[in-house]
Amino acid sequence: MFGSSSSLLSKLGAVTGITELVSGAVGVSALVGEKPAAGRSRLLEDFRNNRIPNLQLRELANHIVEFSQDQHGSRFIQQKLERATVQEKQMVFNEIIGAAYSLMTDVFGNYVIQKFFEFGTQEQKTTLAQKVRGHVLALALQMYGCRVIQKALESIPPEQQQEVVRELDGHVLKCVKDQNGNHVVQKCIECVEPNALQFIINAFAGQVYALSTHPYGCRVIQRILEHCTAEQTAPVLGELHAHTEQLIQDQYGNYVVQHVLEHGAPEHRARLVAGVRGKVLQLSQHKFASNVVEKCVSHATRTERALLIDELCGFNDNALHVMMKDQYANYVVQKMIDVAEPTQRKVLMHKIRPHIGSLRKYTYGKHIIAKLEKFFMKAPELGPIGPPPSAAL
Repeated sequence: MFGSSSSLLSKLGAVTGITELVSGAVGVSALVGEKPAAGRSRLLEDFRNNRIPNLQLRELANHIVEFSQDQHGSRFIQQKLERATVQEKQMVFNEIIGAAYSLMTDVFGNYVIQKFFEFGTQEQKTTLAQKVRGHVLALALQMYGCRVIQKALESIPPEQQQEVVRELDGHVLKCVKDQNGNHVVQKCIECVEPNALQFIINAFAGQVYALSTHPYGCRVIQRILEHCTAEQTAPVLGELHAHTEQLIQDQYGNYVVQHVLEHGAPEHRARLVAGVRGKVLQLSQHKFASNVVEKCVSHATRTERALLIDELCGFNDNALHVMMKDQYANYVVQKMIDVAEPTQRKVLMHKIRPHIGSLRKYTYGKHIIAKLEKFFMKAPELGPIGPPPSAAL
């Protein structure tokens, strides 16, 4: 019906040859009579199809905004801006400045704006930052705009930073609880002069516990503790101490407490360690609180640490056994073995040794045995770790 297969193939070959010849000259889209996809210009379509291998930034005149909003075009402009001449940067800038806001909120365009905050001249950065005015809250809450605000805060001078930040006054809690806005508030705290951020501290009054137990709020509280003045952090820490017991056991709050133990002043660490004392057995078996107990053991003073380890050494055999085979508490025991003073470690290890046989049966108990063996190698005077050889027969 179709004739011989060889003649069909030769006809197909001829058509393919014509197609290749024509497409090489004018582009496939022209051959099939189609316009460039999704309203793209011929320049962008050709670029996307690798038909312009050595395209230069200056050749994008009147196409910068279109390229910035295209995945491949945006990446091309970003790469070129890093090594662009002053004239090339200015040409690109002149085209994007009129569309700055729409580019800031665009999935690909926001990266081009960010590059200008990184590699633009000081004048270009200042002009771009002025385009943010009146829109800071909307941008902070927007998926792509929030990245632009963060980059701007890293790149502009203090007086402009403060202008940007002031627009968030009255909207702090809304931003903190937002998946995008919280990153902007964190960046404000990291980059801006603390005295210009007092409105953030004021907004947190009476809210510290609620924010510390919030997936985004807990990060913002940590940034405040890192970057704000002692005068500003004092009321925040006051509220934290009022809720220590609940925070220690909260899936987000425990990170705030750990942060104070790692980076806080000695008096605040001491209050937290005091809050754990007397509750080591109970808190060590808790998924979140056990991390706090570990941090207490690591960051306490020598005297405080000795008291915490003494608490463990004072447990009856059953309580100690419960801790050593527990999926969370075993890590507290390991940490205590690690950081104890030699005399106290010896007491602790002798206390543990009667349990060696039963610990081998438990996944987490084996961790304790490995830790004991490590220290036995360093201190053989402790005697053999395992059961007597005859027990193996």
